[in-house]
Order: sequence, then structure tokens, then C-alpha cells
Amino acid sequence: MPEAPILLVLAASAASPGAAGMPRGLDRDPIILGLSLIQRTALAARRAGYAEVFLLGGGDGKAPGIAAVADWTSLIASLSSAPASSLIIAPAAILAEGEWLERLASARIEPAGWGTIPNRIVMLPAASVSDAAKALDPDGGARGFRELEARLALRFGPPARILAAIDPMIVETPADVGAAERRLLKSLVKETDGFMARHVERPISLQISRRLAGTAITPNQMSLISVAVGVSGGPFFLSSRPVLQTIGALLFLAHSILDGCDGELARLKFQQSRWGGILDFWGDNVVHTVIFGCMGVGWSLAAGSIWPLALGAGAVLGTLGSAGFVYWRLMRSKDGGDTLFTSVSDTPERPLTRLLDSASRRDFIYLVILLALFGRSNWFLVMAGIGAPIYFFLVLFAARPRGSSEGGESTVAPGANR
Repeated sequence: MPEAPILLVLAASAASPGAAGMPRGLDRDPIILGLSLIQRTALAARRAGYAEVFLLGGGDGKAPGIAAVADWTSLIASLSSAPASSLIIAPAAILAEGEWLERLASARIEPAGWGTIPNRIVMLPAASVSDAAKALDPDGGARGFRELEARLALRFGPPARILAAIDPMIVETPADVGAAERRLLKSLVKETDGFMARHVERPISLQISRRLAGTAITPNQMSLISVAVGVSGGPFFLSSRPVLQTIGALLFLAHSILDGCDGELARLKFQQSRWGGILDFWGDNVVHTVIFGCMGVGWSLAAGSIWPLALGAGAVLGTLGSAGFVYWRLMRSKDGGDTLFTSVSDTPERPLTRLLDSASRRDFIYLVILLALFGRSNWFLVMAGIGAPIYFFLVLFAARPRGSSEGGESTVAPGANR
């Protein structure tokens, strides 16, 4: 199995004025959503599985996880003591993103050649690194991406073209900073978002996260804020008055919006964690339990009867049953910093899995709001009181082994968004 690749970032001071990929009208290390470009590069590369990250010509290290080397000679000395690995070179002005970094790490080119995305990426297989370093080191070292590519072309001949699907962005002007932020925020939209979540909640949560990214607020703090907002909406369903039920429903919606922010901040700040995923998962289920429980109690008080409590108990027990089963079957056995999935099965192509995934989306909140406007949130409790237990048994059914090849199927309850 080949060694993980090494990433070399060519800092501003290592390139000549006007070289491709150099910032124009910017500080040398512009801030993008709370982190500098170099910080983002180091953190994104580490998360994508790169063995080392070097900053050439950048003086002292500017970010944890990145080693500064003064010149090509120093880089050659550092690489000589490391296992043979492919070397990927990028300018400091590049916007590092996990998706293309991972694709690049798995890309392969001829052992004695080199590949490039012009003015953005140079890739050297392990067999070419030593010869390439010798070509880049003389006469003060290659300065700038154009000179680097020119020297490699003289040494190895024409480059191979790296995957067309890899399209890194270079942040060169003040206008590029805003474009880079929009690109990163767009990447946070998940394919598993429901219709209303994608078109209503996600645009709002992204704007909140954009403003919080540069603050000290952590994803876990955001999870707790979201839970507090959701739980505070529960008592409003104890009343049969439309105005109070509507306030509770809107707080429920606010919880759902803020619940997107914790995962967004975790990805933007590279603070994903197993604990954060579990907090988010159980926080969502606590909010749902409180909302359903208060609906049942409120209807019981309004009707002067205890039978609505049975519907509330069905909704609560069905929700907790699904969550508990999922945690027992999947989450408790995950290791280290693994994050959680948003699916009821690890075989999402199955019709039942797709149905359960659709049912787990929180678009139902808008039905709660609509009913609350007329003081009829108890109508939703009828659906939840019957539907939640059915959903629980279907999750059990979806998790059953089907032959030896599928016996390890696992499930995850709705709400895990990291």
C-alpha cells in the first residue's frame, strides 16, 4: 500500500511578484470564514489523510500541523528522512477543500513523470521527487509556480493532466475572498437535506454560521443552544391557544435551523468529533421527546381526560426506542473521532431505507406550524403517536441480517448532522 502523500505549500515569499496564484491587493494570508488560507490548507490536508504538510519560504510555522522550511535545500533534507511518498505542490493562495484533496491523494500518474493543473497543482510520484528536487533547487530555487512548472517540464518533459474533476480555487483578489466563502458554504449543503431544509432552513443556518465562524463559539456550544431553544418551545404546547402553540412551533423550527449550525461550524472550523456527533444526536431526540410529551399533556389538560397521554407516550417511546436502538447498534462501537451518518441503514439504495430516510427528515415541522396556527397541534400528535412506534419497528426490520454478506448492516436514527 503506497504511503500517504505529502503536501508542499509554496508561500508568498517563495514566489516572484506577479507569479500565478499570488494574492493581489490582499494580505499574504487572507482570512476565510475565521481561518487563514494556510491554516485551512494544513487542517484540510491532515483531515484528508496527508502524511506531512510543508510551507516553503514562509518563515516560522503559521499553523499547527504545518512544518516551515526556508528553501528547497531544507525541503530536500526533510524529505530524505521521510518514507517515499508522492509530493503535491500548491500555492499558498489555494483554497484547500477536503473533497479535491482526497481525490488528488488517490490520483495516479506515471512513476517517472509528473502531473499538473496549470498554475494550481503539481503532482510528483514518489519515484520522481528526488530528481524533481534537484531540478528545482539550483540558482536560488524555483520561485513561483510558472518557474516551477517550467523547470519540471525541462526535466521530465510534458506533464500529465490531473483529473478534470479536481478544480481548486485560487484566492488572488479581495473579491475572491467572498467567492471562496460562498464556495465553502455551498459545500456544506447535504444531499440528505429535506426539501424545506434545503430551501428554507439551510440558507438561514449558513448565514448564521458565516457570521459565527470567526468567533470563539464552538460547535458543541451551538448544539447546546439549539437544544435549549427547542426545549423552551415544549411548554407552549401545554396550552390550547393558537398563539402560544404557534410560538412553540416557531421555537421548534428555530431549533431545527440552529441544529444545522453546529455541523456547519464543525466542518468550517475542522472541529468534528465523535462527542459532538453524539451530543447533536441525543440533543435532537431530547427536543422531540419534550415537544411530543408536552403535546400529549396539553391535549390531556384541554380534554379533561388521560387518553391523549397514550398518544404522547407512543410518540415519546417510539422516538427514544429508535434512538436507543441506533446508539446501541452503531454509535457506541465507533472509534475515536469518527463522525455520524444521516441514514437509517448503511444500504441506502434499498426502497425501505429510502422510505425511512425520507420519514426522518424534519420537514414535518412545517405541518406542526400550520396546525398550531389554528390551535390544532394535537392533530399532529395523532400521527406522531401512531407513526413513531411504527417507525421504530421498521428500523428494527431494516437492521435485520439478510444473509452472510449483509449481516453487518447497521442503522442510525435521524438527527445526526455531523
